[in-house]
Amino acid sequence: MSDQCLFCGIVAGDIPSVRVAEDDTTYAFMDIHPASDGHLLVVPKRHSRDLVDIQAEDLTAVTLTAQRIAKTVVGEFGADGVNLLNCCGADAWQTVFHFHLHVVPRYVDKAKDRLVLPWQPGIPGDMNAIAARGERLRRALE
Repeated sequence: MSDQCLFCGIVAGDIPSVRVAEDDTTYAFMDIHPASDGHLLVVPKRHSRDLVDIQAEDLTAVTLTAQRIAKTVVGEFGADGVNLLNCCGADAWQTVFHFHLHVVPRYVDKAKDRLVLPWQPGIPGDMNAIAARGERLRRALE
């Protein structure tokens, strides 16, 4: 754990939170700045800075906990869908540097759902640039 980390303080019980679920590896709690009704966070108990830093077993545990909770919010809150969101790096909107997944219930009723898309899906990109980047990544991953 990091002494300077907000989420490490929450996991340790030094900072109050509304706990939703906990196991040996993960801790889930309600987001105090929710994008929708029922928005919560799932974190690994072991500190890792972000998606690039997290150990595979912690990432797996967090993802499985988030999936279990996502299924539950659909039934309990009547959510019409769920977003899982991770922000990796300050330029990708990460503000707390302890890996976390947002579980964001989505609703047709916008009184319950304040989240809006930051881009417009369905607008095609430059297919030559897409193909070139895809090829570059494919080669780097081999």
